[in-house]
This record gives sequence, structure tokens and C-alpha cells, in this order.
Amino acid sequence: MVRLSVNLNKVALIRNSRGADYPNLVKVATDCERFGAQGITIHPRPDERHARYVDVAALKEVCTTELNIEGYPAEKFMQIVLASRPDQVTLVPDEPGQLTSDHGWNTVTRAEYLKGIIGRLKDAGIRTSIFVDPDEKMLDGALKVGTDRIEFYTGPFAHGFARDRVAAVAPFTRASTYARDLGLGINAGHDLNLDNLTYFAANMPGLQEVSIGHALISDALYYGLSNTVQMYLRSLHNAE
Repeated sequence: MVRLSVNLNKVALIRNSRGADYPNLVKVATDCERFGAQGITIHPRPDERHARYVDVAALKEVCTTELNIEGYPAEKFMQIVLASRPDQVTLVPDEPGQLTSDHGWNTVTRAEYLKGIIGRLKDAGIRTSIFVDPDEKMLDGALKVGTDRIEFYTGPFAHGFARDRVAAVAPFTRASTYARDLGLGINAGHDLNLDNLTYFAANMPGLQEVSIGHALISDALYYGLSNTVQMYLRSLHNAE
């Protein structure tokens, strides 16, 4: 079954908005795991507008499933993850002030840079994943830089799903098959939700993990966190 990693950035955003410590990120993370989530994700950005760098160590202490830390590998980010050693680090090509992730790495032009970063992470025993678009050249490049997994940026699929789901998923199905044949692990995330998740997962050969935050936390406002985690797990189960 494809693993569900819950991204807690939106929970952290609510916490930060009042300058307090509630909702408490550690409590929400442990509850998500108790409700069935198989991983926890945060993406601390330089301005710490949602997840903060100190959250990495706090979550590392309590997570019993898998902790995935996303981010652009600036030196401060690297120092934090190398000190905490989460289960997985997902490298994202975000500019410092970027609102959200919206594209994958160019694994050809940034090959030497990525090799150096990935080498440092792997030397520390941390599984690596890098954000990529569904492009065979980028997947060939991902293999060459030494990453363990790739994470497909699924925004284009989600945006095209209502109009033509077959056309929207087709490039991802091809790319997933290609990545699997290369021996790369496969993750995915961005704008996946209860409407499109089952269809997406059913058409992704080799898919191992999805990271979902904005939609899941939004749904939890209506359905409650426990019910919502179960609904997303059922969506993945229905894709089998």
C-alpha cells in the first residue's frame, strides 16, 4: 500500500498566527500517527512562516513512523537536518520567498550541486528524495546524482484532473514507469486530495509515498482529524 505522510505546515501556520504553541505540532504529529498516518512531513522555509527549524528536532524525538523534512538545501537547512537525521530529506528547488513549491529540479544543469548535497545526506545515513517534474531527462539526471527517491510535483495533474483526468495523469504514469525501471523510489505530492488521490495512485506504477498537507488539514476542519486521516488512507487502499 502507498504510504501516507501528513504535511503539518498548515497546522504550524495556524500556530504561528497567534504567537502561541497551539495547536501543538508535536501533539498533532503523534495524533496523526495514532490515527494511522505512516509518516510526518514538514517544510521549514527560511522565513519560518509555518514550520520552524526547531520543529525538526522536536518531531524527531517523538515520531515513531517516518519523519520527512522538505526544503531548499541552504547551509542552515543542511545543518539542521544533519544534526537531527530524519528518516528522509526531500530537496525542493524553492526560491527563498516562494509561496509554495511549484516545479522540480533541473537535474542536468544542477547535477554537480545536487551530487554534493545528496552525498552529505547519504553519508549521514539519511534517505534522499528530490522534487522532479515527469520528464525522462530529469529522471535520468536524478539517477546520476545519486538520489534514493524522486518526488513528482503533482500540481499539473491536480489542475487538469477535472477537465481530463486521463490526459492529466498520462505523463505521470509514463514517468513513474520509467523511474521504477531505473530503480528509483517514487514519492508524490502537491494538491492531491480526496477527489483525485485514488485515481492518481491507481495509475502510478511503483508509487511508494504521498505527502499531503493543505487539502488534508482543510478537510479536517469539516470531518475531524482522525476521520480525515482514515479517509485518505481509504483513498489509497481503493487504488490497489
